[in-house]
Amino acid sequence: MFQILEVEDVVRIPPSSFGDPLQEVAQSILKGKYESTISPEMGYVVLIMNVKADRTGKIIPGDGATYHTVTLNILTFLPKIQEIIEGEVVEITDFGAFIRIGPTDALLHLSQITDDYLNSDVRQGIITASQSRKTIKVGSRMRVRITAVSLGRGAAMGKIGVTCRQPYLGVVEWIEEEVKKASKSDKASKLEKSGKDKAA
Repeated sequence: MFQILEVEDVVRIPPSSFGDPLQEVAQSILKGKYESTISPEMGYVVLIMNVKADRTGKIIPGDGATYHTVTLNILTFLPKIQEIIEGEVVEITDFGAFIRIGPTDALLHLSQITDDYLNSDVRQGIITASQSRKTIKVGSRMRVRITAVSLGRGAAMGKIGVTCRQPYLGVVEWIEEEVKKASKSDKASKLEKSGKDKAA
């Protein structure tokens, strides 16, 4: 899920930037430090916002820079196990599909799609179920549940695994069909019940 964190840090302003606006220099340095990084605690850091640097800095002997306390907001994407999320299929492979969720891609392995036998056509970018004829293709919108999260540190990509082998998960069109079937079944059972009540 996306979240906004409030963080306090210390930024080093080099002597070459002393004539420039403090807030702009601090923001530029913090963007380089945080944006496009990953950590297990914060997840994927998307954006740095609202940087406020204390105008009073500290000097360390032997270092010509000044050190300023800063507060900032960080927009992050931290996937959680069991979270349900929607995304778009961006790639079909021999072993499944990659779904874009937030700023990253999650792997939907063939074994996590359905019990049906699946055929993956990488060239055409489509996965087809043999019996139900359901399809997943590049561009399909999907609702999936996160089953595995492995986030390293720095700029290395993390790994996220997802599943749609549960009711009301999968391609959005599949879900709409399930809802219609459930609604018809519910109406039929209500009519049957009211018929029995009248007969009694």
